[in-house]
Amino acid sequence: MRVVVGQGSCGVATGARKTSAEFERLIAEAGLDVTVEKTGCIGNCYLEPIVDVYDGDKLLSRYVQIQPEKAADIVERHLKGGEVVSEYAISEADERFLTGQRRIVLRNAGVINPESIEAYMATGGYKAIEKALKEMSPEDVIAEMKVSGLRGRGGAGFPTWFKWDAARKNRGDMKYIVCNADEGDPGAFMDRAVLEGDPHSMLEGMIIGGYAMGASEGVIYVRAEYPLAIHRLELAIDQAREKGFLGNDLFGSGFSFDIRIKAGAGAFVCGEETALIASLEGERGMPRLKPPFPAEKGFWQKPTNINNVESFANVPWIILNGGEAFGAIGTAQSKGTKVFALAGKIKKGGLVEVPMGLPLRDVIYGIGDGIKNDKAFKAVQMGGPSGGCIPASLIDTPVDYENITKTGAIVGSGGMIVMDETTCMVDMARYFLDFTRKESCGKCAYCRVGTKRMLEILERITAGEGQDGDIELLVELAEKIKDGSMCGLGQTAPNPVLTTIRYFRDEYEDHIYRKKCTAHSCKPLLTFTITEDCKGCTLCAKNCPTDAISGERRELHVIDQEKCIKCGKCEESCKFAAILRD
Repeated sequence: MRVVVGQGSCGVATGARKTSAEFERLIAEAGLDVTVEKTGCIGNCYLEPIVDVYDGDKLLSRYVQIQPEKAADIVERHLKGGEVVSEYAISEADERFLTGQRRIVLRNAGVINPESIEAYMATGGYKAIEKALKEMSPEDVIAEMKVSGLRGRGGAGFPTWFKWDAARKNRGDMKYIVCNADEGDPGAFMDRAVLEGDPHSMLEGMIIGGYAMGASEGVIYVRAEYPLAIHRLELAIDQAREKGFLGNDLFGSGFSFDIRIKAGAGAFVCGEETALIASLEGERGMPRLKPPFPAEKGFWQKPTNINNVESFANVPWIILNGGEAFGAIGTAQSKGTKVFALAGKIKKGGLVEVPMGLPLRDVIYGIGDGIKNDKAFKAVQMGGPSGGCIPASLIDTPVDYENITKTGAIVGSGGMIVMDETTCMVDMARYFLDFTRKESCGKCAYCRVGTKRMLEILERITAGEGQDGDIELLVELAEKIKDGSMCGLGQTAPNPVLTTIRYFRDEYEDHIYRKKCTAHSCKPLLTFTITEDCKGCTLCAKNCPTDAISGERRELHVIDQEKCIKCGKCEESCKFAAILRD
């Protein structure tokens, strides 16, 4: 028997290491022939720590939210007595979170031990590179990628085969292949989960890509805020070298290839490929004009190909199963699957992998089980700060590159931040613009100054100081920033503002002309009043930090609006729902 404890970042954050240690202690004390192993995140982040009990490769039971104090019950009743501890077992509703998915990139995540190359090889790992080197020419590999229709999963959706082919055709005494693991979108954690849960799949994809384009060195540019991912990548690279999957003369083919890691400082702009290259070279992460493109002159002015983690993790599956098998999934223009990070006001947040073309409704309500507290769905932000907000009226939009782009958002790297009726869309636009303004490298005046001016307007509007003409000025500035910025960060920075104006213009007008936030979110526009339901318990007065509430015990209390700082402490403390937020 095996006890497998989910130890991705989400599991570790909820105490999975302590849970694992407790199982090890109890099993050792009982003298049971049971091993305790680790795995990555299987996707149900909201249920961590997750503990699976296996008999060989057969999953017997999955237990959720297992803190150390629950381990004894599982050891006594299940490992010793053979009884499923039903009160800790995953529910049928939560199982549907996984059964509604189609997993290619996440095929091993939450299943195998990410720190064991043998576990990866047992699933067919490194068979794809062996097949490519022994049975296929570099041109054959590129042709197979073309048939698959795989498009870059980092945001732009550019055909992967085309980038590989361009790099192959450019001559150079040295070529590089780079993995962009600089996952900087707020609410996005897809790449992190792959690196923590199945690092070898990404490494194998890089090796195949290196063979296809004729590169001899690979570099993984990963943000330093991912220490667990870096640790497991380092282990995986060392293990791959020991097994002969990295190094000289792989499989006796004459092809040599090795990989190293570069930890980035966490600059969002370094997700743009030319800024990433500048950072790799030891320079400040700032974009460069294109052309020349990296395929011609990239890292150290040598032909370079850059793809993200998810793109590379698809490659071994495609080579083993064929491009046609991958191309049969999804839509005509957007083939295969896509990994998304479900976050925000969603009941079941976590990682999902679905076929391209699945409607947003099926992702949010079918897999994510709908909105927390059954509130009304309002919008979903896709593509992070470079994307846009898709309103509830478009919830049946298919999730593919073409249809999502039509809404004004982008698929991006795969972040999905779900919003309910309590979300202020003006404030949401302000939040994302504040992020991109801070992350701007400052090279372009349009981006450096333009985003600052837009942010100032949004801050005025959310503070109740909006003016007539602000909406039109925001649109004018947005269009000029899009046209005048050099790189994708500046060109897409206004998208959250433009989409919220497009779909939620009435909220902007309410803020500017009525001085009201209909979502009751923007503090300067709130008014707290005490209704006739007040019982005079004095709790609100005791909790008010500015002594703005007065009244005798068992009598109706009153809020002095000049003293009120809109903190909401009165509303939180009231047991009779007598505080009205307007």
